[in-house]
Amino acid sequence: MRILLTNDDGINAPGLKSLEKIAWDLAGPKGDVWVVAPAFEQSGVGHCISYTHPMMVQKMGKQRFAAEGSPADCVLAALHDIMPERPDLVLSGVNRGNNSAENALYSGTLGGAMEAALQGLTAVGLSQYLGPENNGLDNPFEAAEVHGAELLRKIIAAEPKDQSDYRLFYNVNFPPVPADAVKGTRTVVQGFRQGVTFGVEPHLSPSGKRFLWIKGHDQRVPATPGSDADVNVAGYISVTPMRADLTAHDMLDQFKSLNT
Repeated sequence: MRILLTNDDGINAPGLKSLEKIAWDLAGPKGDVWVVAPAFEQSGVGHCISYTHPMMVQKMGKQRFAAEGSPADCVLAALHDIMPERPDLVLSGVNRGNNSAENALYSGTLGGAMEAALQGLTAVGLSQYLGPENNGLDNPFEAAEVHGAELLRKIIAAEPKDQSDYRLFYNVNFPPVPADAVKGTRTVVQGFRQGVTFGVEPHLSPSGKRFLWIKGHDQRVPATPGSDADVNVAGYISVTPMRADLTAHDMLDQFKSLNT
């Protein structure tokens, strides 16, 4: 199996090292693993691409490249310039922190997976929820590292073969617990945490200039029962199949009165 890896935490992120272990487990001794990841952190960029300016790509080692761009840029660079053959699978992560609920909309990790899906490839974004039970571990990514490869095998086996429309990609979040405390896996919807939105916080620089920092909300707010963030907090791995189609299909009939 030929696998492409990217992330949004950057080429030197510890979660990427965990993802490499997962990928080599999947690929096997005759497999092929490539890494094309951002040269610096790209958290929160979503599905952004560098449409208006070029990006520099630097070789860091054998089949390992750093790109001055977003995760989606990295996927484009890998598929259309760096890799001699298309991969069988694209993995993005392992993100430090959860990409459950509303975080999925901002996630560069999922942006990389989404771009791979739009390019016609099987793609999975993986994230490690952090909390008091795992944040202090020698390896906070332990749950993802231990359970990741076997779960990915199951996702690949279950994926529909005929995908002529927007292709599926998968949002996988590992719970904030040690590997041996993971209770299982749940296939669930994207959750919603009431009132959890981003805002800004102003600060003055030493020179007196005013700057705004983007500020997140407390994510310990309860999520939709049975959703990704809800089962993650309960100790389960969440798997959410997604598509790039943003249509609110359930609302089309509601707005038929607009048709003329």
